[in-house]
Amino acid sequence: MNSQSVKHISECFIIPHHVSEESQQPLYLAPTDLAMLSVHYIQKGLLFAKPPEAMDRRHNKAEFVNSLLDKLKHSLSLALVHFYPLAGRFATKKEENPPLYLVYVDCSNSPGARFIYATLDVSVLDILSPTDVPLVVQSFFDHDRAVNHDGHTASLLTVQVTELVDGIFIGLSMNHCLCDGTSFWHFFNTWSELFQAITQGAHDNTIVPGISRPPVLKRWFPDGHGPIISLPYTNPDEFIGRFEAPELRERMFHFSSESIAKLKAKANSESNATKISSFQSLSALLWRSITRARRLPPNQSTRCRLAANNRARLDPPLSGDYFGNSIHPINSEAVTAGELLQHSLGWAAWTLHEAVVKLDDREIRGFVDAWLQSPTVYLLGQYFDPYMVMMGSSPRFNMYGNEFGMGKAVALRSGYANKFGGKVSSYEGRERGSIDLEVCLPPDAMSALECDEEFMEFASVPQY
Repeated sequence: MNSQSVKHISECFIIPHHVSEESQQPLYLAPTDLAMLSVHYIQKGLLFAKPPEAMDRRHNKAEFVNSLLDKLKHSLSLALVHFYPLAGRFATKKEENPPLYLVYVDCSNSPGARFIYATLDVSVLDILSPTDVPLVVQSFFDHDRAVNHDGHTASLLTVQVTELVDGIFIGLSMNHCLCDGTSFWHFFNTWSELFQAITQGAHDNTIVPGISRPPVLKRWFPDGHGPIISLPYTNPDEFIGRFEAPELRERMFHFSSESIAKLKAKANSESNATKISSFQSLSALLWRSITRARRLPPNQSTRCRLAANNRARLDPPLSGDYFGNSIHPINSEAVTAGELLQHSLGWAAWTLHEAVVKLDDREIRGFVDAWLQSPTVYLLGQYFDPYMVMMGSSPRFNMYGNEFGMGKAVALRSGYANKFGGKVSSYEGRERGSIDLEVCLPPDAMSALECDEEFMEFASVPQY
């Protein structure tokens, strides 16, 4: 498979089915959006098996793909009516007196979202059967190594449809300044909903059908702030960093609903508690197992970081359909590697539980207020340390509910973006109640993790 490479066959730009008056106005970004300017795009996608009729020699195979591409493009244009910022580009307005450095979304001067059709002469099994995720998967996404600030000249959203011998991969690359994981999957779900509507002939092609969850595009700012926020810079070179990950192995691990229940019961029993969640238990397992696999000195400080959704934590709460970044990194208390491994799984899980409980409206607003006093842009190379475990994404997102005329996806995969040693992304499993983890580690640490008895007691190899 190494000799095979993805071939781009065609590309075009998709604009919203119709232009709303609202989309002609600038969209100003919130503090939690602007802080992401030097982070990578979000790159996630779904792998589907081609339906039997697309593989039948008696049928015109090209007809299936051409029909699929037409319906994907049309439903995308409908989705972009509701999520119109994704069809825009960034613009920067600078002034010297008074000083102003304003990055915003301009939706009136853009060719739209990018749509790529590509091919790769391999099978679904070639992608899923190797122990490690093949590097070629990174080529299933646009914006390789791009940072969000590149959205001044690059599309804020690209859809890449890669045809395999017996499958289709639909990969989205979406600018992280515009959305977090909650918003990313909200868009994916809406696109799938509209695809199914047009496939079933449920609407007239000249109108835009309603959707079950309209996005809330208006940005959230603390009282007395926004919508215009000036950054303390004069040139992007002052805040843009190009992060290159070290050599990593990337593996998928599966946790069945039974395994997760057993893990949660163990964590609560060992800490004499009942409040530790499944995800806190799972995160504690990863924190301990990866720390052990790294063979850290006993006095080395380590922590676990969880990406948390702020929407329900704010008072008053934000809508669950808020389209933007409403996330906050929850940091555990720093402990030494020796302390973490001397104590039980339950002790580590309770440490994480306490950190999660502490994140409330007051803490979130305090963080945003501090940022507004001294705005800064996250740099991946400085934001994460080599002794930390970072839990990203969420198994709560509706990933396998996205269907595009090919039934339920076979698997979910991601691109190069935002990966480093100790990054763990948690995904909805294909079976109800299960979780898949995408783990990135240097080769020696991954080999040690694969032999870790505590970890492998609960983890298994995904079956496709």
